[in-house]
Amino acid sequence: MRLVNHERNAMDLRTTPVHLGLGSRAKPVEGFTWDPAVLQAYSAAVAADGAEGRMVMIFDGDGLGDHWESHPAGDELVVCLTGSVTVTRDLDGLPDRVLLGPGEATINPAGVWHVVDMEGPTSILAITATLGTDHRPRTDTRPTERVGTPSPEEAP
Repeated sequence: MRLVNHERNAMDLRTTPVHLGLGSRAKPVEGFTWDPAVLQAYSAAVAADGAEGRMVMIFDGDGLGDHWESHPAGDELVVCLTGSVTVTRDLDGLPDRVLLGPGEATINPAGVWHVVDMEGPTSILAITATLGTDHRPRTDTRPTERVGTPSPEEAP
């Protein structure tokens, strides 16, 4: 994984996210994967941007999301590009759902647990404050009840 300065070629945001950092800088993240070692390297590489750093990425999918997530450092913008998506937030124990079609967007407030369900083949664009992001396996319980395995930050 490496951050690239001044990329001049077209890039696919599905495989190469872009990090938006301090000084209005945009840097493609080559070699990005959801592997824990790569995520740790990415976090270290962008640590100086703190809570102001953002990752921009496109996700393609179909079906229910397999995890809840929360972004304590800042809001997340979710834009439906194609298909249909339901974003469910846990607001004080109550589900808050918003259905998005192509061109529609929603904002997940900082620190609010949420899950994304794609209704058929769907593409979304996410602009995420990644610092401190936490994930919980999806279960029938609320994400804040901490059911399941601990995140890497919580593991002994």
